[in-house]
Amino acid sequence: MLPCRDRTEAGQALGRALTASPRADNTLVLALPRGGVPVAYEVAEALNAPLDIFLVRKLGVPGHEELAMGAIASGGIRVLNDDVVGLLGLRPQDIESVAAREVREIERRERAYRDDRPPPQLRGRDVIPIDDGLATGSTMRAAAAAVRTQGAARITIAVPPAAEATCDAFRREVDEVVCVQTPEPFHAVGLWYRDFTQTTDDEVRALLAAHARHQSSAATRSRQASRRRQEPAPRCPALSRDDARDRAITGAGASAAASPSPVARPGP
Repeated sequence: MLPCRDRTEAGQALGRALTASPRADNTLVLALPRGGVPVAYEVAEALNAPLDIFLVRKLGVPGHEELAMGAIASGGIRVLNDDVVGLLGLRPQDIESVAAREVREIERRERAYRDDRPPPQLRGRDVIPIDDGLATGSTMRAAAAAVRTQGAARITIAVPPAAEATCDAFRREVDEVVCVQTPEPFHAVGLWYRDFTQTTDDEVRALLAAHARHQSSAATRSRQASRRRQEPAPRCPALSRDDARDRAITGAGASAAASPSPVARPGP
């Protein structure tokens, strides 16, 4: 398996995988910032579905931040990796200190990305949380748990590359899992991208705004097409009796003028 060129190419591949099956009209694509946003943008464009963000932060082990001991999501939903916590003997105060810092970062990003927009309503909807990959899955697991508590009707976890064991574990936790690639050994998400440059806050805002414009234009075209379908077909105006007589006389005269005159033949 070859690495993806970048998150855009990975999102296009994921979009093709997701459009292979029918999706509900109320489908909502949820990007996990920041790296999940370029991927989710391409998916939302392919599905012609709304795009929003769902903020989740990894809880890194103090001193070894790349190692996840859990994750925390918007709304305070927290998922801990009990194996890591137990193996390293992490104290509750260690976890709380990291969690408090990440909550502040979630709040900062909410303000940066949303402006004054309220969070999306998830109840009764088919929700597709998307990230740029799955290694241990702790971040996505927190997202799925938070989405479930908000009443989503169906949850589809979707990522381009992922560890096969992590994908298999999620199949027991959500309604559907779509992993484009499951290379082994996996090691880390970044290994499966040729360009794994960090996505910036400005890029997140630009992609969200671009998709919102596309959705607005599509909605406007749909309303215009609907109005055209509802408009009655144009009808020819009714002719009065005099107009009909005049047209008949005019037509008869035109026909007579157009007919060739009979040619006289000489007698025997």
